[in-house]
Amino acid sequence: MNKYDAVVVGGSAAGLSGATVLARALRKVLVIDTHEPRNAPASHLHGFLSRDGMTPEALLAAGRDEVLSYGGEIVQNRVANMVRSSDDDSFVVHCEDGTVIETRTVLVATGLRDELPDIAGLREQWGIDVLHCPYCHGYEVKNTAIAVLGGDNRPFTMHQALLIRQWSGDVTFFPNQIVLDDAERERLTARGIRIIEGDVARVVATDGQVSGIELADGRVEKRETVFVGPRFIPNDELLTELGCTVGENGWVAVDPAGETSIPGLWAAGNIVDSPAQLITAAGAGSKAAIGLNHYLLAQDVERAVAATNDLVGNR
Repeated sequence: MNKYDAVVVGGSAAGLSGATVLARALRKVLVIDTHEPRNAPASHLHGFLSRDGMTPEALLAAGRDEVLSYGGEIVQNRVANMVRSSDDDSFVVHCEDGTVIETRTVLVATGLRDELPDIAGLREQWGIDVLHCPYCHGYEVKNTAIAVLGGDNRPFTMHQALLIRQWSGDVTFFPNQIVLDDAERERLTARGIRIIEGDVARVVATDGQVSGIELADGRVEKRETVFVGPRFIPNDELLTELGCTVGENGWVAVDPAGETSIPGLWAAGNIVDSPAQLITAAGAGSKAAIGLNHYLLAQDVERAVAATNDLVGNR
């Protein structure tokens, strides 16, 4: 089997950042990536210092080039499962195409997936003018007629409705399945947000752009931009199948450096931190890689001491 110091599962901001740090530390590192980034529908990224306005694919291409330039390896594949080696504390990584890889450590950065409310037309406009993060896209849609749609992620949606008012004076909240209490209604109204009750039937698009929100009773409210709160589902099956501790919030628990409850196994980015922006995820990947390298260093020192003692004992 191929043997690595570290395998990074996931090749977006967190994974590529971590792989670059490890490759620069002269570790033998392999990135396994499906090339299916969460932000693929978006035409531009924002909030990443010196890269504002770049396409997501251009950022990842630059990151891949950096990993390769320092001797790291990258393959397009999907990891089916991981197991602990029976011989030591290393890991055996099985890919869907049958490739088997042995590695001393693993950094999992497979992100999360967005589960949108079941509203017609919503998915088709996702990442174009149906959005969820005002810090990522609010400036680009400032002063437009914005709709905020209620969904399954109630706390996120309520916060989102109040927050998005910073970017536009024309915000309409459609509670949809959310039943507002008096205090919530008072806060929205005081913020200058219009509330329209009724089930949302469809996001209306004209010539590829959002033009309105259609209610179940046939009413259509003209809108130009939609914000919605998805349910954030971590792609953490590789971690949970290995038995990583899960916190009270339902997400895999990691220490400040990103190490899970299993020695030698790290996680970084949206897989353990749903609000993480691209730049935050990249930082988390870097931090995890440093912690991972220190873990490897401790092993290297222990092995060197043991080898020295064996040599002295055999004299």
